[in-house]
Amino acid sequence: MKPMYHENQSRGLSDHGWLKSRHTFSFADYYNPESMNFGLLRVLNDDIVTPSMGFGTHPHENMEIISIPLSGALRHQDSMGNKHIISTGEVQIMSAGRGITHSEYNDSFSEDVNFLQIWVLPKERDITPRYDQKLFDEGNRKNRFQLLVAPENSEETVLINQDAWFSLADIEAEKQVIYEKNDKKNGVYFFVIEGNVNIDGNPVKRRDGLGIVEGETYPIVAQSKAQLLAIEVPLVD
Repeated sequence: MKPMYHENQSRGLSDHGWLKSRHTFSFADYYNPESMNFGLLRVLNDDIVTPSMGFGTHPHENMEIISIPLSGALRHQDSMGNKHIISTGEVQIMSAGRGITHSEYNDSFSEDVNFLQIWVLPKERDITPRYDQKLFDEGNRKNRFQLLVAPENSEETVLINQDAWFSLADIEAEKQVIYEKNDKKNGVYFFVIEGNVNIDGNPVKRRDGLGIVEGETYPIVAQSKAQLLAIEVPLVD
């Protein structure tokens, strides 16, 4: 099967003034029938929110929602009683389960916040809602993949209600890393946060995405200093 490729500028764009969002997959007013999902990965939004602005209280259910700040910090509050600041270096996950409400605001009065908002369809529906966040040591992903999100309980990762794994790598120019699937039946969607890389023979640039189904290991060579997110998900529910 041919890899699914999304070039940076081909993504959907929503500009609300206070929010500029790039949508890899169909979302809200952006609809592209050829870009609905990659397996159970349903949403990958690259959001920039202006100072003090954000998303007012709104509901979710039966979705795994992961937020990864790339710069700045988010102020989170939800119906489970959680009130947290999520900063660069941290990963947040909400298992919405049978239903939650939450709000998310830029915690700064002067600087934008840029974060990835990622939705994955859950393994079990109508579970008790759950929240988690964790700060990761960036030194543990230099020229290697650091596991962030996993389906097993661990102090080293945040827990997701799905057979899915998220990993992040900071790669020096001309260095090679290998991504190996955790489950050979899954597919892997690679999102280049910074830099340019070659993934299994495919050139991929900053904020491009590449979804690969075939194979189990993927050699990745950085053409420049790069940061790469790997999202491994089941292909069918």
